Parts: sequence; structure tokens; C-alpha cells
Amino acid sequence: MRFIASIIAATFLAGPVPALAADAVHSSEKGPLRVTTVASGLQFPWSVAFMPDGRMLVTERPGRLRIVSPDGTVSDPVKGVPEVHYQGQGGLLDIALDPRFADNGVLYLSYAEKLRNGAGTAVSSARLEGDELKDVELLFRQEPKVAQGDVHFGSRLVPDGRGHLFITLGERNQRADAQRLDRHQGKVVRIFTSGLVPDDNPFTQTRDAMPEIWSYGHRNVQGAALHPVTGELWTHEHGPRGGDEINIARAGGNYGWPVITYGINYSGQPIPEAEGTEREGMEQPLHMWKPSIAPSGMAFYDHDRFPDWKGNLFVGALAFQLVARLELDGERVVHEERILLDMKKRIRDVRVGPDGFLYLLTDEADGKLLRVAIEPRA
Repeated sequence: MRFIASIIAATFLAGPVPALAADAVHSSEKGPLRVTTVASGLQFPWSVAFMPDGRMLVTERPGRLRIVSPDGTVSDPVKGVPEVHYQGQGGLLDIALDPRFADNGVLYLSYAEKLRNGAGTAVSSARLEGDELKDVELLFRQEPKVAQGDVHFGSRLVPDGRGHLFITLGERNQRADAQRLDRHQGKVVRIFTSGLVPDDNPFTQTRDAMPEIWSYGHRNVQGAALHPVTGELWTHEHGPRGGDEINIARAGGNYGWPVITYGINYSGQPIPEAEGTEREGMEQPLHMWKPSIAPSGMAFYDHDRFPDWKGNLFVGALAFQLVARLELDGERVVHEERILLDMKKRIRDVRVGPDGFLYLLTDEADGKLLRVAIEPRA
């Protein structure tokens, strides 16, 4: 089975790119960018994952999971998806494949879940068999639930390849809860892919703390990716009005929300709990946007197809309708280029495909899966 899966994956990586018509060419510092629509007709798509055979899995926020073929054909909804709470910012959110997906077919889904006492983010594992999810198992449930409001669910899923799964959680607009260790709101959590809690999590020996917590003081993390060299978890999160941040989510780290922030309330008034932009024991962001671009989706470019992008970090933006290309020097952002502004599309997810192209999901009722390439220079 593993040998066959390896052949399929190798064929996909080395094989020809499907001949899809280019939508447009856009300018950039590294050369013209060719944008191609791979698939359309996706209703508020949220996340895309690449299967070894060249097909892609795309979540739609209303609660549907689709399979997209390399030629752009979109399947009927995959059966067996857990019931989701599709209200406000809630719904079916992220998808991540188990590192051994080629052998076991296991994937992970995050979604907003509604129970009698309120709503919160949940994560389940499942096995994809044909067009159906089987062996669906709840791995994690955000506690406590929040009875009012349908915002700030997070949520990104990042398997680390060592048996752990990182889950990012919004504070559900309960600002003070982001600083409390006895609840999951405003946290990055780390569990085993079985749902169990690792003994080396930072707060397993802290009285009254939720043992799943990895880092805290977050507002609403909607971008997360492992650094291709260090293996550390980089995240970005929405500020309020201003103050979007990029951070490295390290064990036990406190990232300040709402005690320190570079943003203000949407009303223009200060955040009531805020004490300024710095405080001892609270981490400063690696990079910050003010005004807010409303970031969503994030990927490191670590492929040889486009050497000019090697080592760059790509971040999608909802409010500013762009993709930010960030050049890095270690843990410093040394240059930012804003690309694809003239598309005027809310970008929900950003991924680097196994073929080395950049893939984007647009956040709209007729959402699109886009492929981005640097055109060869004349």
C-alpha cells in the first residue's frame, strides 16, 4: 500500500500541470503572476488540502466537504461530515490530512459546534473512503461553550508530523477569557492525533489549567503553519481595528490579548482591558498590520518551482482583498509586497501545492480555487 501511494504521489509531482485557462496576469516585484481558476461554484470555501493522487479536498462553511479533481470538476458533497453550526463566522472550517494519509486515509476537520449551553470550536478525525467519511471521532471540544455571539471560532489545524495536532481557537469575543488558563478561549492547543494530551504540554502541572493549552492571549488565529526549517508553529491573528499580528506560538507563551494590543475597538474607542502595547511577560508580535488587513490563511513557500519565492511567507487578507508576500531574515519580516490587489477578492486560504504553485480560496458565495504562478520572463 505504501509503495503504491508513493508511486501515485511521485506521478502527481512530476506529471504535467492540468491545462486550465488563465484568468488574468497581474504584476509583481518578482515578475508577472498568472492566475488560473481551478474550480468555481464553491460556497464560502474555507480550507483546501492536497491528496497524494492530485485531487484536492475543500471545505465549505455551510457544512460541505468537496473533492476537486485536477481538471476542476467539483464533486457532490462528501457524506458523513459532522453537523456544524453555520451562523455568523461559524461553520465547517479547516481541514488537514494526517501525515500518513496515503496509508490510512485519515483527515482532521475543525468546525463550529452548537450544544444546548452554547457554541464553540470542535475537531474530529475521520477516514476518507471513496466519497464518504467513516470512523468519525470527536478529538477536541472547546470549553466552556459561549451562549451568545457567533464570532471568533479560529480555527486552523496543523499536524506536526510527530503525532501532535495544533488547534487554534478564537476567544469567541470573550476578551478576558484569552488570559484565563481554565478555559480554551483565545488559545492554541496541542493534543495527540488520538485526542489525548501530551505530558510535555506547558500547563499539565498547573492547577486548574486546561492541559491542552500550548499558548494563550490570542484573539482569533486564522493562519498557522510550521516553519520549514525550524519546525516551529507560526501563527497570525486578527486584531480588532488595527493590530493584526504574526507570532511564533511557543510553549507557555502569553501573546497579550486583550491586555496589550496595537488595535482599538471598531467604535474607535480603546479596548477597555488594554494597558498599552507592552507588558513584562507578554510577547511582542514579529510583525503587525495597522490598519488591519484581516488576515486569513498562511503558507511558507518551500518549493523549487519558483526560486524567487523560496523562504517567503504568504498571507491572505479578507478586508484588504490581497495576498501579502513577506520576505524573512530569521524571525524578522524585512520586506512586504502586496500582490493581487486588482483581483478585488477576499482571500480565505493560502496554500503551497505539492506541484509548487500557490493556491488561494476566495471567500464568497461563488467561491473559487485559484492557482498562482510566476510567468517566465521574456
